[in-house]
Amino acid sequence: MAALAASALLLFSVDGAQAQQARTLKLGHILGSDSQLGAGAAAFADEVAKRTSGRYKIELYPNAALGGEVEAIKAVQLGTVELTFVTGAPMLNFVPDVGVFGIPFLFRDAGHAHRVFDGEVGQEYLEKFRAQDMVALAWGENGMRHITNAKRPISAPEDVKGLKLRVPQSEVMVAGFKALGADVAPLAFPELYNALQSGQFDGQENPIATILSAKFAQVQKHLTLSAHSYDPAAFLMSIDTFEDMSDEDRAAFVEAAKVGGKASRKAAADAQANGVKTLREQGLQVVTEIDRAAFAKAVAPAMPDLEKKFGAAQVERIRNVQ
Repeated sequence: MAALAASALLLFSVDGAQAQQARTLKLGHILGSDSQLGAGAAAFADEVAKRTSGRYKIELYPNAALGGEVEAIKAVQLGTVELTFVTGAPMLNFVPDVGVFGIPFLFRDAGHAHRVFDGEVGQEYLEKFRAQDMVALAWGENGMRHITNAKRPISAPEDVKGLKLRVPQSEVMVAGFKALGADVAPLAFPELYNALQSGQFDGQENPIATILSAKFAQVQKHLTLSAHSYDPAAFLMSIDTFEDMSDEDRAAFVEAAKVGGKASRKAAADAQANGVKTLREQGLQVVTEIDRAAFAKAVAPAMPDLEKKFGAAQVERIRNVQ
């Protein structure tokens, strides 16, 4: 009996130790740890550990260590990677409706975008990912996008004409810049620096935080604060991993993602406020003001197809959020 009791105690101790062992989940993103995505991912990881009392540990893979964003989303969809924190443009390859957010000059400013994503519209779009075997936990931020190039200052729509411009893997972004007359093509972000350095592209467009983090000032000469589109980010999770968790842990992950989303917004806003000065010091010539109405008019030829694709009423609904 004593031997049986000792065996039972040993088995209980082993089970207890296993129960205490943290489950490690991988999260990949394309930017450096010092970026807006890096800030959001780190805050998310910290919150998950706190809110699950250490039952879950998030292992971070920055700098596209797990692949570009389309690859990362596919991996989450297939369940080979548990989590990713991705920017808005590649999402439409999986959930086409999300492409509406990439329409140029749809958002007045970041505050307008925050009200859209924090409200009813944002929640509706998070739900759309479930049909693609993913759970969108919460929105974060990549930031307001601006144009850089190695050729000339851009202050008017005609200055864009003929530039070889890289855009994300997004049909909407391609359509918008084609309307401006750019020689435009999509390219995965991890390949972008080398493509700019080699002259494959004259320029690109990204938030200030990304331009800083990716060191694009080394391969570009001009920055235009065009704020032509707002780019969200989202924490995406494998639906199988999410559904295997308890209700309590699911709620913890959602709340942790909200904290991570706010951290990415703060990092993007800080870079927007302070990063332009740094980029000037690094040698970029900066055009601070553009005629947004002239640019919006120039991309207008692309709007009928985009409104047909996403619904004119939905586009107007987003524009009118106060």
